[in-house]
Amino acid sequence: MEGFRQTYLRLCKEAGVEPQECVVAQLQESRGAQGSKLDLCGQGLSADTCAVLARVFHKDTVFTEVTLSDCMLSEEGTKVLLTGLFGNMCVKVLDLKGNNLRSTGAEVLGKLLARNKTLQRLVLEWNALGVWDDAFSGFCDGLASNNTLTHLDLRNNQINHKGATELALALKRNSTLEVLDLRWNNIGLLGGRALLEAVQKNKSLVQLELAGNNIPSDTLQALGQATGHNSDRRTTVRESRSRTQVLSKEIQMLKQEKGQQFVSLLETIDRQRDEMGRSSRSTSIQIGQLQEALNERKSAVNSLTAKLQMMEASLTLTEQKNHNLGELLARVKNEKEELKQRQSRDRKKEQEDSVLREGRLQRDVQNVTETNVQLRNKVEEMERKCKSQQQQIFELKQELTNSTAELKLRLAQAEDRLEMEKRRSRQALEDMDNLRQKEVEHVNRHQEESERALQERIFKLEGQRIQLEEDLSKAKAACVTERAQAEEELGRVRAQVRLEEHEQVTTLEEKFRSARSSQQEVQLHCTQQKQIISDLQAKNSQQSIEMDGLRRRVDELQQELSGKDQEKMAEVSRVRVELQEQIGHLQAERTAQGGLKEKISALERELKAQSTHHREAILDKGSEISSLLEKLRLRDAEIQRMKEDEALRASYLQSAILTYVQGSPLGPYSSPKK
Repeated sequence: MEGFRQTYLRLCKEAGVEPQECVVAQLQESRGAQGSKLDLCGQGLSADTCAVLARVFHKDTVFTEVTLSDCMLSEEGTKVLLTGLFGNMCVKVLDLKGNNLRSTGAEVLGKLLARNKTLQRLVLEWNALGVWDDAFSGFCDGLASNNTLTHLDLRNNQINHKGATELALALKRNSTLEVLDLRWNNIGLLGGRALLEAVQKNKSLVQLELAGNNIPSDTLQALGQATGHNSDRRTTVRESRSRTQVLSKEIQMLKQEKGQQFVSLLETIDRQRDEMGRSSRSTSIQIGQLQEALNERKSAVNSLTAKLQMMEASLTLTEQKNHNLGELLARVKNEKEELKQRQSRDRKKEQEDSVLREGRLQRDVQNVTETNVQLRNKVEEMERKCKSQQQQIFELKQELTNSTAELKLRLAQAEDRLEMEKRRSRQALEDMDNLRQKEVEHVNRHQEESERALQERIFKLEGQRIQLEEDLSKAKAACVTERAQAEEELGRVRAQVRLEEHEQVTTLEEKFRSARSSQQEVQLHCTQQKQIISDLQAKNSQQSIEMDGLRRRVDELQQELSGKDQEKMAEVSRVRVELQEQIGHLQAERTAQGGLKEKISALERELKAQSTHHREAILDKGSEISSLLEKLRLRDAEIQRMKEDEALRASYLQSAILTYVQGSPLGPYSSPKK
């Protein structure tokens, strides 16, 4: 702390600037407090003092919080002081409340946010950063590129909807800002919507204050929900990070413990292995050799016994197959004899049935000739009836043409009336639309004039306020020596300015409410006009419904006439169908007689074919039996050959085992046992 004061005094001497007593006194007090906060609130810093402080702040590593609220900083002093903080690596909190910062201050603050890497909290309450859109856009660009700031206070900075849109673009790119205070500005509906879109995309902002900005309640609720989601997400991320850290520590501890246990286990296993190796090397060599020789002999004997068992099983299977083939031959012979007896019986039955069928067919032919004569008489009577019905149909068609001509005349008259009604309704609708458009244009003109007047009044009030602030800053600069009196006068002037601003804002709000009420009246008048138009449309729809009813009546009459025609045609077609069915029955009976004759001839041919087939089958069975006998003979020869081969293999194996046993190193041990 003392080093900061000494460097301040030294740089003042080098620059030829007299150090301000208020700054020196404050530095002395902060040295006694032994803190890391520099509080120059309400000290009225000059441009030279700001330049010296900027040089000190550039190399300072003591203060983490700097308070410069209500210091009456000029444009030049603000620029110099903030440029000194560009490279500062210690200050985390900066308070510039109530310094009337404007375009230059906004631009330098944007550069500060873009270059400084340690600033976390920035208080800019009661300034005028939002008056100039270009300068505020530069501030927003710096905020977008900053990645350390977490708290930003922009209350009472005259930020409009354009500034809010620039700020929303910055929030979309910023990923560290957590708290943003925008109370008592002029953001409005458009700015609120832009901020809502930005907050929905920004995942770091957890608190957003927007009271006193003329933003609708639904937009405020949506913004609150979005920030609530971000805060919930932040808490869950923090919890997950803490849990992951704890779990990672536990995992590392467990890994270390397991590694130590594993190393100890490996050491004990190595010791046991060495001991077992030393103890068992001497005895394991001889035991292993003996066991290997015994195992080899046992495996050879087991393999020979298994082969003998397999050969015996295959011999039993072949004997069983021979027995089964003999039984099959006996069954086949019995089946052949039974088939011959059945075929002889079937031939006798088929001959008797053919004689009975010929007698029945002759009787059916006689009956069919009698029915043909009766049906011819019926056909002649039906033709007479058809001629009389055709005459009646012709008369009905003439009546139908007369009635359709009358209905067409009525329909043409009804369509003429409908067109007249449509023309009248269209003319009425056009007149109502013209009147409504004229009224809407008149209301829009009145609203535009009122908005222009309000904007002019707002610009005048802003000019007056700016002029008052300039006068106030001049008075502060002139009355540095009389600080106490100047502070009292400044407080009174601020109170008056705030009261005047509050009164002007209330008057503007009252005018805005009156304009909104007039707009609502115009909307009510438009709704009344729309109701009249809807009534006319309803009348038009009723008339169209009546015309549709007349058309439906005409369609119903036409359908009745067509139904009568269809009934007449159906009767005629039904009579024709009956005649065709009777003729078809006669033709079917004729074809049935021809089919019966063909069936008789086909049955005779089938009998001949079956007899030849049976003969061929008997011959095939004889050839199959001879082939099966030949196969049995070959199988017996093969089995005999396999038995001889197995006997030879068994003798070879036995001789090989004997030679192996006699030639093995264990032969001397086994010879005394014999």
